[in-house]
Amino acid sequence: MHPHAESGHASGNPSLIFITSDVIAAISNPAHIDVKGTRCLIREKQMTTLTHEEKQVTTLSMTKTAPPDWLLAFWNEIDDKTFGAGFDCFAEDATCRLGIAEWHGREQIRENLRAFIDTGFTALHDVVEYWDGGLLKMFRGTVTMTPDDKSKPIVKPVMTHFFYMDERDPSKVRNWFGSVGPIQF
Repeated sequence: MHPHAESGHASGNPSLIFITSDVIAAISNPAHIDVKGTRCLIREKQMTTLTHEEKQVTTLSMTKTAPPDWLLAFWNEIDDKTFGAGFDCFAEDATCRLGIAEWHGREQIRENLRAFIDTGFTALHDVVEYWDGGLLKMFRGTVTMTPDDKSKPIVKPVMTHFFYMDERDPSKVRNWFGSVGPIQF
């Protein structure tokens, strides 16, 4: 693990790790990084793309903080198998890309997660690290999956999720991208 990943840099403040398939660098000291021909400057915990030929790039500062109540309420609805008001964190027409699934609308997200959980296990979600970037929320954690069939093993896959909040109502999730596992091949 990178020395800045959990504890932050020397001042004690958390620092975000910039990760691509080409490079891992702590954003705590100024640095220049070339990523597939794109020149980036990392300074003061922000990444700014200096040149980019393919598309517009956005600079975003993120703060490591405690997970918000809406996120914990959402996971509790799944863990408790109640699938109720915790899903109100989603806009009515929210989208979800969870692994290979693609769901459209709060009710489809709710019903498909209910159907998945009803396949014979209980889940317990644990948010290990949460980052708030305004309209973008990210976190990583684990989910303990306990099969109803006690002859099967308990598994704890890692999960990573990106929640893009609605610009008109930032209290609602507009787009959710998440990955869990794989728990086996």
